[in-house]
Amino acid sequence: MTIAIAATIALVSYLIGSVNFAIIVSRIHAGDDVRRHGSGNAGMTNVLRTYGKGPAALTFLGDFLKAGVAITISRWIWTRTGVALPLDVGYLSGLCALLGHLFPVYFHFKGGKGVATSLGIIFCIQPLVFVILAVAFVPIVFITRIVSLGSVLGALFYPFITWLVHFLQGENPWYDTVGAIVISALVLVMHRENVKRLLTGTEHRFGTKK
Repeated sequence: MTIAIAATIALVSYLIGSVNFAIIVSRIHAGDDVRRHGSGNAGMTNVLRTYGKGPAALTFLGDFLKAGVAITISRWIWTRTGVALPLDVGYLSGLCALLGHLFPVYFHFKGGKGVATSLGIIFCIQPLVFVILAVAFVPIVFITRIVSLGSVLGALFYPFITWLVHFLQGENPWYDTVGAIVISALVLVMHRENVKRLLTGTEHRFGTKK
């Protein structure tokens, strides 16, 4: 029964995560598919570059909130089982929602890079870590005008900050740190081309023509 419930949570979360707001917003806003433009990525940055700030903000909000919806539903389902877990079931739900965002079943498995959805996961599971990441790395994006730089640095430091926060609070840090490592690894893999451009100094800055 426990395995069946976990599988149900995973499937529901994946289907929620597959609702890609970059594609939805681009179709409603411009009758278009954002994946035909720029980097070909179905994410907030490509929407910003292609359609502007308003559609980009809606995209970020949608992809951020869907993680919260998936995690809230999964926690509600799991509490009905009465089974205790050492790790927040939100990690299972969040990971599957993230996989849905990266490989959405509704859109031929071609989605975004997972930053907004990952932030939604962190906000629900580790709000203090979310605040630290936001304070530390959002200014980097605005100073350098390179969105991927903040995303990559945030993903790199996310597991370390997670471990440190739980350690300082006297809690076992390893369950959450392992979850953070998995999420971080997925985001970094999806940003591998961005990393190459960052290293060569050719990464795009928002507000400038590509």
